[in-house]
Amino acid sequence: MSPRICIYGLEGIPEVKPGDDLPKLIIEAAEKNGVGIMDDDVIVVSQKIVSKAENRIIRLGEITPSDFAINLAEAEEKDPRLVEIILREAKRIVRVKDGHIITETRHGFVCANSGVDKSNIPGDDTVSLLPVDPDESARRIRERIREIKGVDIAVIVSDTFGRAWRIGQVNFAVGVAGMIPIVDYRGLNDPYGYTLKVTTIAIADELAAAAELVMGKISKIPVAIIRGFKPIRGEGSAKELVRSIEKDLFR
Repeated sequence: MSPRICIYGLEGIPEVKPGDDLPKLIIEAAEKNGVGIMDDDVIVVSQKIVSKAENRIIRLGEITPSDFAINLAEAEEKDPRLVEIILREAKRIVRVKDGHIITETRHGFVCANSGVDKSNIPGDDTVSLLPVDPDESARRIRERIREIKGVDIAVIVSDTFGRAWRIGQVNFAVGVAGMIPIVDYRGLNDPYGYTLKVTTIAIADELAAAAELVMGKISKIPVAIIRGFKPIRGEGSAKELVRSIEKDLFR
């Protein structure tokens, strides 16, 4: 672990549209910001611009809600078209209460509204969906940047989730490429000789949360570069961060 890291928010990335070469836009923004991209950088990319580039955008006007969605929407005071999209993106409903629909997505993430979101999307009638495979999205970004710049980096696709035991939301890693997302300290001794038994640190989530400090939600800074932290290399996946239902005490 490095005693110091630097986090750079990349300003000036234009509005991303379906089919855009997102890695190229990131490279151009990094150069314009005087940061560039170096070996061992960790690039944290907002899920929202990944979904835009991959055309994971849908208009509510295109949706015909089912009877179940209509009934659920009426009970929870939501738009039935939005509820229909949430249900389509869900593997199952985990909890419904006080206007909140908590689901497990097809990726295995437990989150509000299956990750369906209206924020930072142009148009009153439009919402974004999570990428079909956020790990693959991260891999494509990493490989394209390596192709153009010849640098070996790690990429995290981040999204904002709530937390079961805490108030407020935090950015989590939903896609990972070029790094191991968890550091396992089990079996190691701390400075006082105690052998750690359960400590596994979700490094990818920590990096995603740290990047949010410069990205924000309304600052139009959808990408951050973390420099000085050397990730453990490997073919990691954000799925490694999902607690299995057998070990989940709350589902």
